[in-house]
Amino acid sequence: MQVHRIGYIRVSSLDQNPERQLENVQVDKVFTDKASGKDTQRPQLDALLSFVREGDTVVAHSMDRLARNLDDLRRLVQGLTQRGVCVEFVKEHLTFTGMDSPMANLMLSVMGAFAEFERALIRERQREGIALAKQRGAYRGRKRALSPERAAELRQRAAAGEKKAQLAREFGVSRETLYHYLRPVD
Repeated sequence: MQVHRIGYIRVSSLDQNPERQLENVQVDKVFTDKASGKDTQRPQLDALLSFVREGDTVVAHSMDRLARNLDDLRRLVQGLTQRGVCVEFVKEHLTFTGMDSPMANLMLSVMGAFAEFERALIRERQREGIALAKQRGAYRGRKRALSPERAAELRQRAAAGEKKAQLAREFGVSRETLYHYLRPVD
């Protein structure tokens, strides 16, 4: 049975350069997500989890690329190692095999907690920045996805029984945005 070194790359925004994360690291296949690390609902992470087999090694640049939440990080690492998959973090110089020492498990928890703390600080700074911009009158929020006329048309067609998935595609919005427009206004 052939074993693989499988890279996982995650960037938060489309303008970030994903190539630098595993530069000069030997991997056989790479899965790349362009999504937030706030949770584990990422298509390429799901594909990686389906692809890996016992004996493989999953390689990520750092723990915060795999997960920004300590519970998610521990769940992912433990789930992989229980399947016989090694998990390697390049930046932290840590590898988890499932036969890890108490010190290795402590390092996973401590480093994962720092990643979670960093995400909380980012969110806090973002909220503070938005509050200051609102005070100056410089923040107006995100641009509406649909004009009031298009939103009214969407509501009318949904009320007439048209399928919501089809409406979302036709109007060029996500299903979450579609349901936002369909919510009753208070």
